[in-house]
Amino acid sequence: MDDLIICRCEEVSLADIKRTAHMYQCSAREVKLRTRAGMGYCGGRTCRPAVDAVLEEVTGEKPGNDIPLKVSPPVRPVSLSTLGGSERHE
Repeated sequence: MDDLIICRCEEVSLADIKRTAHMYQCSAREVKLRTRAGMGYCGGRTCRPAVDAVLEEVTGEKPGNDIPLKVSPPVRPVSLSTLGGSERHE
């Protein structure tokens, strides 16, 4: 069960979170910073509830939102002409 991936973007497993919390005796926020859980391309939109639930269980601390994780769009807009290679350069 410890090999369960909690954050897919950063490939952080349950074992990574548990190991970091026990090794450094750190807060939930510090575990996120050390493992990068919730800081991938999705900005935590996919895994944030799972990461917070695991951290609450492992550290005993309810993760707060006083310092929110950076939220950024997963992709940048690109025109179809750029993708197709038929963009005109004048």
